[in-house]
Amino acid sequence: MKAIIYYFSATGNSLKVARDLAQELNGAVVYPVTKALKENQDESYNALGIVFPVYMFGLPLIIVDFLKYIKVRPGAYFFSVATLGGLPGRAHSLAKKILCKRDIKLAAGFSVLMPGNYTPLYGAIPNEQQEKMFTNEKNKIKNIAEYVRLQKRVTIEEKPFLINLLLYKLLYWAGSRTIPDSDKGFWINDACTKCGLCEKVCPVANIRLKEGRPEWLHNCQHCMACLQWCPVEAIQYKKSTSGKKRYRHPLITAQDITGQR
Repeated sequence: MKAIIYYFSATGNSLKVARDLAQELNGAVVYPVTKALKENQDESYNALGIVFPVYMFGLPLIIVDFLKYIKVRPGAYFFSVATLGGLPGRAHSLAKKILCKRDIKLAAGFSVLMPGNYTPLYGAIPNEQQEKMFTNEKNKIKNIAEYVRLQKRVTIEEKPFLINLLLYKLLYWAGSRTIPDSDKGFWINDACTKCGLCEKVCPVANIRLKEGRPEWLHNCQHCMACLQWCPVEAIQYKKSTSGKKRYRHPLITAQDITGQR
């Protein structure tokens, strides 16, 4: 089986899941969505997966764009994997709807619980809890890989339906349109060392440096990569992140994230 796994990742969860799944599938290609959007698509794969984080109980905007762009071989097995810190919302259903309009079938949608990274609402959970999640992730990936190998069509993992639907409508429908300009809430304190890492880790090149300090360009994905990877925690979001513990997957490096571009 010739397989490729596309991913979008800010703090490493989705990249780690994509890599683990590729390993279980005997070396499937792992490729960033950000690069794939700029290139001609290889349509020879007979299994395609897309791994992404859940934002506002829906899809990152770049994933919406990619699903409208991706080229899929007729009859290929296409599946989605959502990484999430809580509920999946309607992320898989939205992906299915977008693909359906292009006569592409979503064969399966899997959800993998990982440590959350939305610092405006909460700090990183204790390391002990993270390790338990990482262990569960490995087991879940083995199950997902088996479904993919057998090319099984399964119900997408979004239960409980009513709660997910309500949260999706309340947050994603209204909030997703504000995401590109959400970077107006970022600011930097005096701890900034002008290292420039924030500019490098932004997956969508939404940061430029002015005299060594970041400026946001209002094409944001609200992924929090800049905030999470700042080595001195100088980047803040509004008044809600100061003093909160940051999160990055311990087996993913800043260089891994910069490699998406």
